[in-house]
Amino acid sequence: MALQFQVDEDVCVGCGECANVCPFQLIEMKGDIPAISESNELSCVQCQHCFAVCSTGALSILGLDPSDSITINGSSVEPLQLSTLMKGRRSVRLYKKEPVARQDLDLLLETISYAPTGVNNRQVHFTMIDNPEVMERLRERTYEKLNTIHSTNAYPPGMDYFKQYIADAIENNRDTIFRGAPHMLIASSPKTSPSPEVDCHIALTYFELLAASMGLGTVWCGLGKGVLTMLIPELLRELGIPETHLVGYVMMFGKPDVTYHRTVQRSSMSVNRVQKIG
Repeated sequence: MALQFQVDEDVCVGCGECANVCPFQLIEMKGDIPAISESNELSCVQCQHCFAVCSTGALSILGLDPSDSITINGSSVEPLQLSTLMKGRRSVRLYKKEPVARQDLDLLLETISYAPTGVNNRQVHFTMIDNPEVMERLRERTYEKLNTIHSTNAYPPGMDYFKQYIADAIENNRDTIFRGAPHMLIASSPKTSPSPEVDCHIALTYFELLAASMGLGTVWCGLGKGVLTMLIPELLRELGIPETHLVGYVMMFGKPDVTYHRTVQRSSMSVNRVQKIG
């Protein structure tokens, strides 16, 4: 895509903030007007920092119109309110059967597309099951295959931790793996991207915090990830996840069938406050 770096000289105040904020110093001031050379355009990672920092909306890039962006000047979340939300977030393992509304799903997906990625590669791939009937079919397929693996003890080495939960699910006929959640979100990224696993984790953290603010429950599903990646990876292909991708994590979510009334209490944490070096 052409960079389309454009500046409305009648609106630009020549502050130079766009040049200062560019991570790779690709923008230079030609007098009071910012510019980027053709050779520097090739090094642009399209982070849009220059676009976002322009106070007057004089700068456009990638054909974007500044007036279409959300204005953030003066709009912030109260720190204590956000802190309480984060402290009160719980891993939810009890869900109602009803689906999350489409507009809520769309807001969640749109928002996590803004999560940062290494070198702004933006290659995280989100695979969402938004239809509870499809989730139920995945559940059935998963346990059909796990029954075969468990009955023949065909576990690969290093699966002792998972075996106990799979045994519990099969022997007690309960969904220990997916926790009865009506929805699933899998974040994956190309194995060759700069930081595939971290990028996925950041995006899912965005997801869980926004979901918590909407009254939705989430759980980081390590059992689901382990089962799908180590025992029955063929289901990942059926879900449309490319073989060239690393699965960062699996998150189950939905309307919680449990209410938490207070935060937990943490008594200690490991902090190293560096006061001096050398």
